[in-house]
Amino acid sequence: MPPEPFLTILLDFSDLYDQENWCPEGAVRVFLNDLEGTACYCDPDAAEVLRERLSDLPARALHWIGGGDYHYASLFWLEKIERPFALVLIDNHPDDQAPAFGADLLSCGGWVATARARLPHLKAVVWLHGEAQPFPDLAPDLPIYLSLDLDVLSKASARTNWDQGPMTLPQLKRLLQALARTREILGIDICGGLTEAQGATGEDLAINRRTRAEPQELFLSLQ
Repeated sequence: MPPEPFLTILLDFSDLYDQENWCPEGAVRVFLNDLEGTACYCDPDAAEVLRERLSDLPARALHWIGGGDYHYASLFWLEKIERPFALVLIDNHPDDQAPAFGADLLSCGGWVATARARLPHLKAVVWLHGEAQPFPDLAPDLPIYLSLDLDVLSKASARTNWDQGPMTLPQLKRLLQALARTREILGIDICGGLTEAQGATGEDLAINRRTRAEPQELFLSLQ
């Protein structure tokens, strides 16, 4: 039997998605804005609570994980994968910095380095931040987990609180479609955005809401 379609999961660390009026039909919503110690860095106590709250949710899903300050939440989905895989990171930043405040403090800028160190099933990390980059020579049967930060896009297509790349939305769509055609995808997460507290205008929120619809439509059709 073919696998079930991808579930959509929203992690609500802040009021980002409420401000954008973004909640796809049928999405499972996990409210996390009661937690402290989660903005940019995730302290060990918060990480323990997060793992518990996500324990019944699958890696095989389309995970919307909030703004880029919470990109470290990708690690909690990667921990659930129990077979060899590659991480494909589409992001304006490699997110592989060494921990600045101790090895136990998970960060949005260092979660990839943490994943490399802790996850034995993670066999390769591919960082893509431009359409013209050649895709590395991975084993053809090695499945991928895809992590996308909208800061890879130019400001014409997304508004985030991090410096942004030059990629256009049509370029991103072509890249995502190529990955979906050629690779088994074990799961997807998407972060990035801008809240009103971070200076978002109504135009910023509307642009991000429109842009989110593109990967949502593409990956919702995956089997």
